[in-house]
Amino acid sequence: MSLLQPVNRARRRALWLQEVLALEPEAESGEPLTGSHRADVCIVGGGYTGLWTALHIKWLDPSVDVMLVEADFCGAGASGRNGGFVNGWWEKLPMLVETYGEEEGVRLARESAAGVAAIGRVCADYDIDADYRAGGILLTATAPAHLGSWEEAIRATRERGFDVFERLEPNEVARRAGSPVHLGGVLDRTGARVQPALLARGLRRVAVAHGVRIWEQSPVIEIVRGRPPVVRTPFAAVAADKVVLAINAWLAALPEIRRAVLPMSSDMVATAPIPERLREIGWTGDEAVADEHMMVHYYRTTKDGRIAFGKGGCSHAYLGRITRQFEDPGPRVARTERSFRRIYPALADVPITHTWTGPIDRSETNSLFFGHLDGNPDVIYGVGYSGNGVGPSYIGGRTLASTALELRDEWQGSPINRGPRSQYPPDPIRYFGGNLVRSAVLQKESDLNADRPSRPVVELLNRFVPSGLRGPEAHGSAADA
Repeated sequence: MSLLQPVNRARRRALWLQEVLALEPEAESGEPLTGSHRADVCIVGGGYTGLWTALHIKWLDPSVDVMLVEADFCGAGASGRNGGFVNGWWEKLPMLVETYGEEEGVRLARESAAGVAAIGRVCADYDIDADYRAGGILLTATAPAHLGSWEEAIRATRERGFDVFERLEPNEVARRAGSPVHLGGVLDRTGARVQPALLARGLRRVAVAHGVRIWEQSPVIEIVRGRPPVVRTPFAAVAADKVVLAINAWLAALPEIRRAVLPMSSDMVATAPIPERLREIGWTGDEAVADEHMMVHYYRTTKDGRIAFGKGGCSHAYLGRITRQFEDPGPRVARTERSFRRIYPALADVPITHTWTGPIDRSETNSLFFGHLDGNPDVIYGVGYSGNGVGPSYIGGRTLASTALELRDEWQGSPINRGPRSQYPPDPIRYFGGNLVRSAVLQKESDLNADRPSRPVVELLNRFVPSGLRGPEAHGSAADA
């Protein structure tokens, strides 16, 4: 038996979710699941991972009976409040090769990029109006020390015959990103951006059309690990041959996952619509932008001319528990807004109209992993997107689908499907030590921005940052934020 922690409805919905609810006001008032049910596969979680898993199962075998249960409404969690960056793993190629070997590392990077393109095709083929724009991801330095931090990724891809990154002159980076604070950068041409909540709701519609039975407002409180396993909600029970847990950071409360995943906040703000000001500063393309700070800044424009700006890693959970601090950014909003004002000084008078937050599922290695809960072949999970999940969730769903269907293919057999590769220290060491390290990282960030040396104690504490979070390959887009 596994008890799942409760999912509390956010006090403040993300801008993207507010736009969805303006189109679908009924989404918050669905009828919960009641009674006893049977399914071939029961998926817990109605975000990207759960929805892609359901769709991949149906595409692979339409006869499989798939039921999906969601605590809120589909897309209301991380999938509806992230930055909307759709990127693959080319920047992580050196880490992938080191971790999984040459053949599998290259395969994963190539398939992750193919997944970005596939998301665009699904939007086109199924009329999902999610504002998908393949403008690339601009990786930038907003501190002098970060200049050239992308060179290892460029070298690794070009040595293997992949022309992914476009080097840009510093003035061109500043022009495209709309601010002279950008000192240099490269463009990942394979990236895209999307309105994330509209993508999630579109995938829900497509899944229903394929015969997936979806029940929202039905939080799962318990997984009974029998043969078959049983999923329990407050008013229902679902027995299924396979159970797929696709609940992101909420998995961290389970003992088997707790030390492998650290729920961390990622906070976002959005400006009022300013299309004229965007033209004035020169940010007129569809590129999304991310800098090379460890607590990454990630930002993009919106269809109506806003800037949506986020910052990752500003608080973390004790014992994997998602508390109220993850539902309201509170004082952290000021930190995120200060970062926005520093990078865009010409927009000092532009008001912030929306703020929101939520947890991401940061793994110790900064990469996702899949597995069977406590070795049970019938209970499957996927977690660890580490702030970079919109694009990789496509291949995440493919991996979980192959595992649920026992296809014995390259997805089920991949080394990313063998559970976590490393763990954090146990709490309370992780929690209290992590707070110290986080403070040191923020101070180091401030010192880098000012181009000044850090105090010895700050440098010392920065050495305790998990290896997977160091270096340019560790910087996700906080897409799950």
